[in-house]
Amino acid sequence: MELKLLNDQGQAASTLEASDVLFGRDYNEALVHQVVTAYMANARSGNRKQKGRSEIAKSTRKPFRQKGTGNARAGMASSPLWRGGGKIFPNTPDENFSQKVNRKMYRAGVAAILSQLAREDRLAIVDSFSVEAPKTRLLSQKLKGMGLDSVLVITDEIDENLFLSSRNLHQVLVLEVNEADPVSLVRFPKVLVTKGALAKMEEAWQ
Repeated sequence: MELKLLNDQGQAASTLEASDVLFGRDYNEALVHQVVTAYMANARSGNRKQKGRSEIAKSTRKPFRQKGTGNARAGMASSPLWRGGGKIFPNTPDENFSQKVNRKMYRAGVAAILSQLAREDRLAIVDSFSVEAPKTRLLSQKLKGMGLDSVLVITDEIDENLFLSSRNLHQVLVLEVNEADPVSLVRFPKVLVTKGALAKMEEAWQ
């Protein structure tokens, strides 16, 4: 699989041969959906809480007599059938949202995403990507010069200047190879991968 190698102006200077295992795989929509959904589910903290009928701060006195009122019989105002009552099946903080995805499936899903990005011309390679100083303006000008607006940058090693420069740009995300996740890959319209990061990716997928 041949990938475009971009210069500092964002133009394709040449092409680079890449592994077909990573960038030549068929797109499996069901697998990608499963991998992305599992990744987002595993990030949930599970801290939502609702009150059951025993936790509602209401009197336990019978609201009205059993017979003769014409209303349905009621025992207490905290009944789930009443407005302001407890929930029948309340959500609890110990609820587990995690989903298990086998390593082989996860890698296949990420490879399918990378392959589709390459086919759609949304993934490109650069020799290196850095800025001279930790200034957001410098990174913004560099991306503008390359014709990029919203981009995910995957590097082999996080440069401190680049990391600090990207923090205030919500449409720019800089990640190391081992931090790249399927959600970030499908979220950004353009993905830049440095040569060093590409070598690490291919080595990990061997």
